Amino acid sequence: MKRLPGYLSVLMLCLLASGCDLLSIDNRPDPNGPSLEDLLQNPTRAKLANLAIGIESASRFELGIYLIDVGMIGREYWRFSSADPRFTGDLLGKGTAVLDNNTFYITRPWGARYRVVRNAYILLEALANAADLSEAEKKALAGFAKTFIAYQLLLNLNLTYDNGIRIDVSGPEPGPIVSRDEALRFIANLLDEAAQDLAAGGSAFPFPLSSGFAGFDTPAAFRRFNRALAARVAAYREQFDQVLTLLNESFYDPTGDLRTGVYHSFSAASGDLVNPLFFDPNAPAGDALVAHPSFAADAEPGDQRLSKVVLRDEPASLDGLTSNYGVYVYPSANAPIPIIRNAELILLAAEAHIQLGNFDTAVSLLNRIRNAAGLPDYAGPLTREALLDEMLHQRRYELYGEGHRWIDLRRYNRLDALPIDRPGDDVWRQFPIPATENL
Repeated sequence: MKRLPGYLSVLMLCLLASGCDLLSIDNRPDPNGPSLEDLLQNPTRAKLANLAIGIESASRFELGIYLIDVGMIGREYWRFSSADPRFTGDLLGKGTAVLDNNTFYITRPWGARYRVVRNAYILLEALANAADLSEAEKKALAGFAKTFIAYQLLLNLNLTYDNGIRIDVSGPEPGPIVSRDEALRFIANLLDEAAQDLAAGGSAFPFPLSSGFAGFDTPAAFRRFNRALAARVAAYREQFDQVLTLLNESFYDPTGDLRTGVYHSFSAASGDLVNPLFFDPNAPAGDALVAHPSFAADAEPGDQRLSKVVLRDEPASLDGLTSNYGVYVYPSANAPIPIIRNAELILLAAEAHIQLGNFDTAVSLLNRIRNAAGLPDYAGPLTREALLDEMLHQRRYELYGEGHRWIDLRRYNRLDALPIDRPGDDVWRQFPIPATENL
């Protein structure tokens, strides 16, 4: 892309009155040059706080499309829409359909993530002139901004994978698309930089975080969130010793509540966003989110995580696909969506121990997840292959609807394990770079 169209929209939101409508910010005009210059040259505490709040808020934009993308290709669920056949056409590779590089399912989440990244870089640039902040507060804001940049870049890389992403977007002329390996290295290094900043960030942020960060809303606690994300990235890079090191600096707790973590928060309050994956499980087939039939069929007897889907009053059928189950991972418009939680950290630890040959430790961690779901201890072979199968199975059910299965099977070269729902369907490996990049 030659530029990031609308990258100042979140900035404009933050400079407006606090009661502005988050749902209509894309309709607001971009601020003119002097407004941006004023922020950069006269970055008051209030302006920087509003910009930081806007960065967190905007990280939720188009999250629903991202989760539909990865969930449908990963055959976790189907988004039925009689108004838009691209969900069950393009995303499932129906017939001759392919993933389009100029369609909402890539352009909208991709653009939303880069708008957050750009605003985070504006925040970093403005910190140099923030006369009414202490050095510790500047470090806290820098650590916050860098963590969000890394997280947003990772989401886009999850979509385009070997096609790469742009990592140099701090200036008016973005740098080139780089490889997946280079992008992951950059993300990991940026998370490390952020962790150093947060360690010097004092006792409090100079702005409030949402309820989704409850328990992680001080620089020290936010750093534990940062280290959790870094552990995920290390697993993606197959650096399993590093996974364990990073988990020890995170909020990883093998005996703790599986739900503890950091979340995107939502509400039905005026001007806020509702959870984009909340659907009535009995919604008409023309506009529904239904579970892939294999989720119930492949579950172990007694697995309590089957409560994440609900048996519909009537089967839903569309475009040659039929499901008896509605998705019920998020049971209300206010339900939060995890960014990362303790269950994933336990499973990352199990994965690392499997890869390092510590099978007994891995089994004890897998049993923690199994037992919480009402399942007995693992009784299979103590081999790397068998334990990897078990780990991926537990990730499938524990993290259902949180955006992991497609990514997990891809990084283990197991995409061929995903079901083909109709003759001629495809399982895609990655999305194309959006046409708006003007490559």
